[in-house]
Amino acid sequence: MIKHSEQRVGVLVDVSNMYHSARNLYGKKVNFKEILLKAVAGRKLIRATAYAIRTENQEELPFAEALEQQGFEVKMKDLQIFAGGAKKADWDVGLAIDAIKLADKLDVIIIVSGDGDYLPAVSYIQNNKGCLVEIMAFRKTCSSKLIEEVDDFTDLGSDRRFLLPGGSNTGRKKDLKQK
Repeated sequence: MIKHSEQRVGVLVDVSNMYHSARNLYGKKVNFKEILLKAVAGRKLIRATAYAIRTENQEELPFAEALEQQGFEVKMKDLQIFAGGAKKADWDVGLAIDAIKLADKLDVIIIVSGDGDYLPAVSYIQNNKGCLVEIMAFRKTCSSKLIEEVDDFTDLGSDRRFLLPGGSNTGRKKDLKQK
């Protein structure tokens, strides 16, 4: 796909999806700064939003601050904990709604997630808003239907610059302090 400097782009990152994919596949963390650089690809960045989850102890706040320093607007949502102990934390609907709202102001929407739940939003944006839609995700955890539908796909697993060390040691420092 041709990417030209006059295209207005928006980058929407499903942080939880990327975090769990990188940790489970590679035992590493995600390099969101490199992802943003690759996503923009010399085009006009209009909006970069990272959708993250706020936990009870708010240990993710330094991470959110780091994302802001890298150029992301960070939207936080509280982790839901149900009576039976089940937990739910996703931004699928919020990210999809934002993508549709932004589509009138953009030429390209880049969703950084492999979640197949975004398929209806992708189709709507392409067919009703006239935007190109790109996906950046790890191919091994990305919906194959999503890859087929989008205008461009970047496999984050094909380049190690999108990964940082440390994903498998999550919480280890905290555990050591408690001992």
